[in-house]
Amino acid sequence: MKPFKILLFTAFCLTISCSVGPKPIDYGHVGCHFCSMTIVDKQHAAQLVTQKGKVYNFDAIECMMNHLKDEDESTMSLFLVNDFDQPGVLVDATKTTYLISENIPSPMGEYLSAFSTKDAATKTMSEHGGELFTWAEINNRFKP
Repeated sequence: MKPFKILLFTAFCLTISCSVGPKPIDYGHVGCHFCSMTIVDKQHAAQLVTQKGKVYNFDAIECMMNHLKDEDESTMSLFLVNDFDQPGVLVDATKTTYLISENIPSPMGEYLSAFSTKDAATKTMSEHGGELFTWAEINNRFKP
């Protein structure tokens, strides 16, 4: 009976460790995978999750986009960004609206922020100026 319990426990641990999903960012303690800066800004952080469940955290959306230049995007399961209006809340990066406004600084100086709705992005743009982009447009902007 003991070998069966060990086998069951091992299978359980493997199932949990290989789960694909977002992981909470430990703000103030974890470094950006791209630039190594400590991640503290809850409005501009981002995260990639591979199909195997490996998580990459970034202090800014622009760091994630620069990292993607050297990655095969088909190996990624999740592209996540923090919603500017809900600091610390990760949302699907492929479905957000992006704002580049020189009146809203981001950690790496690209002035890039993400919003879960186009209405929220438009409202912020009317207050701070700038230009709106889709995921495809932002992705193309950062390609070499």
